[in-house]
Amino acid sequence: MPIRKRAQSKSTRKSLHLFSSKLVFDGAVFSVSSDKVQEPNGVVARRDVVHHSGSVVILAIDETGHEPRVLLERQYRYAARDYLWELPAGSLDPSEKPLAAGKRELMEETGYRARQWKRALHFFPSPGFLDEVMTIYLARGLTAGKAQPEADERIAYQLVPLAKTIEMILSGKIRDGKTIAGVLWLAESLRRNQL
Repeated sequence: MPIRKRAQSKSTRKSLHLFSSKLVFDGAVFSVSSDKVQEPNGVVARRDVVHHSGSVVILAIDETGHEPRVLLERQYRYAARDYLWELPAGSLDPSEKPLAAGKRELMEETGYRARQWKRALHFFPSPGFLDEVMTIYLARGLTAGKAQPEADERIAYQLVPLAKTIEMILSGKIRDGKTIAGVLWLAESLRRNQL
């Protein structure tokens, strides 16, 4: 995976100086570079950066009952050494737009399709060493279908009432950062009547 150049503000471009950059790992999902830089604050340092094409997260909700239900997945995550509750998500394919990836991932992982899509959040999940950007889309007007997971995916999913989903976050049952951010964004947006 080639190292991507990220858009920067004019002031950052002017004051950031890259002395050297060495590709130290190039894998199927991410690459790693070791860079010597002078940052805008004047600090000269070596920074090891994980480069990732970006991810999309789908906050799919069913609004047919008295309370919205959130579509959650449960799958084993090797890095966490545990099963985690999460929103559907996936990496962007090369030059794929986040919305197209969101529609693809929702259908592949759960079989659901959505009539309405709205960008909710756009953020860096771990900017200290990772250049990945995540985009969360709110997906509404769900229609069930047959999931088509990848060969290495074993995903269980269910629609969970929003209040119960928040309880799962507050009790530590949901520990995935993108899911916590998306669900709390939904709860606050509903509280403010901004959906």
